[in-house]
Amino acid sequence: MALKLTKKQKRLMDFLQDFQNNHDYSPSYREIAAGLGLRSVASVAEHIDNLVQLGFLKRNPGSARSLEIVDLSFPETTALFKQRLEFISDPDREVLLEAAQILGLDLES
Repeated sequence: MALKLTKKQKRLMDFLQDFQNNHDYSPSYREIAAGLGLRSVASVAEHIDNLVQLGFLKRNPGSARSLEIVDLSFPETTALFKQRLEFISDPDREVLLEAAQILGLDLES
């Protein structure tokens, strides 16, 4: 089962994505707090730490504005699963579909 974000985490991830799309760099913690209407930079840091720990974000140590959104869609793996599904037997298909579900791969798109 794929990891799910809380509403606050989703809002923060959406803000980061929008900011990075518009500026080509990640926002400061103060910019995140202002953008999300939060009073505390410490709460932003806590949310960021949680998202890093869950694997949704990466930091580049020693660099300011270094948050990087991790692509969890695994496009290469998804393509490989789809290709393999075309040529396997039904029992193997069930195993492959179950593996895809465990990995959180979206084979529908």
